[in-house]
Amino acid sequence: MSPEKTEKLFNRYPMLYRGKDEGIQKNLMVFGFECGDGWFDLIDELSRQICELSPMTKAFQVKEKYGTLRFYVGVADPSTSSVVFDIIDDFEECSEKICEECGAPGKSRGIIAGSNGWIKTLCDECAK
Repeated sequence: MSPEKTEKLFNRYPMLYRGKDEGIQKNLMVFGFECGDGWFDLIDELSRQICELSPMTKAFQVKEKYGTLRFYVGVADPSTSSVVFDIIDDFEECSEKICEECGAPGKSRGIIAGSNGWIKTLCDECAK
């Protein structure tokens, strides 16, 4: 994700992303959001919902893996943990239908580059 969009999320949700300066031994948010800008709105809304439901939750890593969003957190309040994880599951599932690059409707695509292959969720235009 672009540095500008990363900063927006860090500034909007400082408690959720409070580990961004802790170092890689404690928190992988030092790498920012390891995905394309197309998921900015998705991550923004997910962050908002988590913060409203469980303000002390802490994000440890946000990235793309196998073409979908992965959002790893530690939930401080056990009474909300199952709901937080259900919300995260829902948003991760939504990411399967949103282009990671531009945010348009997308689908999972296998992409081959050299001998390595990977999966990305892209719209028709970004897949070209």
